[in-house]
Amino acid sequence: MIEVGGLEKRFGGVTALHGVSFDVQPGETFALLGPNGSGKTTTLKCLAGLVIPSAGQIRINGIDLAGNPVAARAAISYLPQRVAFPEQVTAREVLDFYRRLRNLPVGRVEAALERCALGDAADRVVSEFSGGMMQRLGVAVAVMADASILLLDEPTANLDPEGAADFRTFLASLQELGKTIVFSSHVLSDVDLLAGRVAILVGGRLRAVETIGALRNDLNAQSLLHVRLRNTNKRFCGVAAAAGGSAVRCSTDGLTISALPADRYRILCALAEAGADIHSFSTVEPSLEDIYLRYIHEDPFDLAPAGHSGLREPVAAAG
Repeated sequence: MIEVGGLEKRFGGVTALHGVSFDVQPGETFALLGPNGSGKTTTLKCLAGLVIPSAGQIRINGIDLAGNPVAARAAISYLPQRVAFPEQVTAREVLDFYRRLRNLPVGRVEAALERCALGDAADRVVSEFSGGMMQRLGVAVAVMADASILLLDEPTANLDPEGAADFRTFLASLQELGKTIVFSSHVLSDVDLLAGRVAILVGGRLRAVETIGALRNDLNAQSLLHVRLRNTNKRFCGVAAAAGGSAVRCSTDGLTISALPADRYRILCALAEAGADIHSFSTVEPSLEDIYLRYIHEDPFDLAPAGHSGLREPVAAAG
């Protein structure tokens, strides 16, 4: 369990985090999503104990990170965005160095090499590694301690498409082991495939904490149905609304209707029964990226759809 309350971080006159609050449940994969400079890395470094917050509280498995950092950090492994190791040492030597640093059993080195599919490259020097292999070596260092919580900063940012796909498969295997994973990303596909919930950060402020399911519900709510009519009449707006359209706009050649995909057929039937002469219809399906861009570019208190007020979780209103 990770609990973050009112987290703030100031670097001189610059405030990088403004009262960020969220929680992560045991075994959950939780994403920090936002554009570059949104505060994702600062948040992760605060969670890892590498950056001291200016205000707020972080608790790891019920332990206050500021009050008892050694005990709190014992449950954590952290992978920075850019991993670097001496070029003339082997993967096995890198892992053995970190094993001794953390006073771990000798067998952990081989276990980490196998888990990260580096067994065949264990005795190759790091200078021969591709970007994907280097990232896997960084993960091997992170998982070697068998920590229950993994903090990963932009883990696929430096990988080619094949390497990113392999890495997502590896993270899925860690999910199956019950690891709690918090990762940052600005790549929607990573978040969609891996995370159960996502915190959207913009300019150091938390815009929302959402489940992936809730984001998909937002997508459905913003689907559009365009209906071209040969006998356009404003009264058809009321017919479409009564049949399930959440918003209806009338133009000279027909209607544009915001509606859930499941309601489209009913709306079309209602229009036909009301006398609408339908020439054709088409749909517009928004993407997760569209939802993401709304959070980035619009005012946070103008984002909630009908029936909601403000952000969906109370913690997301902080700052």
